[in-house]
Amino acid sequence: MAHEIIALLAQYGLILVFLNVLVEQAGAPVPAVPTLVVAGALTSNGQLPLAGVLGVALLACLISDLAWYWAGRRFGSGVMRTICRVSLSPDSCVKQSELRFQRWRGQVLLVAKFVPGLSTVAPPLVGALGLRPMAFVVLDGLGSLLWLGVAVGLGYALAPEIDKVLDALGNAGTIALELVGSLLALYILAKWWQRHRLLVSLRMARITVDELAQAIEEEPLPVVIDVRSQAARLVDTRIIPGALLADISGIDRTVHDIPLDAELIIYCNCPNEASAAVAAKSLMQQGYRRVRPLLGGLDAWEAAGYTIHRLSSDQADALAESLPTQNAA
Repeated sequence: MAHEIIALLAQYGLILVFLNVLVEQAGAPVPAVPTLVVAGALTSNGQLPLAGVLGVALLACLISDLAWYWAGRRFGSGVMRTICRVSLSPDSCVKQSELRFQRWRGQVLLVAKFVPGLSTVAPPLVGALGLRPMAFVVLDGLGSLLWLGVAVGLGYALAPEIDKVLDALGNAGTIALELVGSLLALYILAKWWQRHRLLVSLRMARITVDELAQAIEEEPLPVVIDVRSQAARLVDTRIIPGALLADISGIDRTVHDIPLDAELIIYCNCPNEASAAVAAKSLMQQGYRRVRPLLGGLDAWEAAGYTIHRLSSDQADALAESLPTQNAA
């Protein structure tokens, strides 16, 4: 039975590698590393061609990543929000990707494949922020080759041990398939539980856009704070009129001169208002008690028909200059 499994992998291995890598890079929760490791083991004894494994896997990466890249260039921040809404870790993937982009710019593609969540979000993010197509292909191709080389190389180096595992799986028959299916189900369940715990930790009273619009018409005026990252504001230049621009890590400096009894409304444009809720909890720990995230964020505000301003060209230029330079961008 084990020999039949190995023969099947040897015969259709390149197709399986291509499809697995393609769907994983597209955002599906189907890890490709185990397949790449097994494929690497099969290359050690000539049952699969090493160049073929790396070639089809690289092709799959580039196809999926280029599709997300062009979607990012065409649709901007909306693509990242869509990715994160269908992701198993939707509440932090865009935010973490934006923070890493602020640090590395286009070079984030060199390490994106090694960071859960970043692999799918990075291509549309750099596309939305204007990385040139040729620079994207070069950086994404190098990053993909590095990731593939590590996974396939690991399988090549551990081939004898992996052969034993394949023998064990072959002898187990249908039990092995059930075990693999159970492990995948446990992985998805663990990610869901992680998301659930985050949502529970961020539960607090939200203010609706209608309530905020009414509060802005009255005295004293609430203090509205935009806590999106700099990269997010470059992609999406919308702001609520009069909002202060702050970063979560430095929000204490933004509110330094604001009285503790002031009403603070925090907004972002991320799933479940996660960033706004984190910032609100931080402010509460500093002594502010009248702090609420805006339910639905920027999208809900604009969808309700309320006034939206855009960052001026000077403000946008200042944001761009504050990010690390990247000649290819």
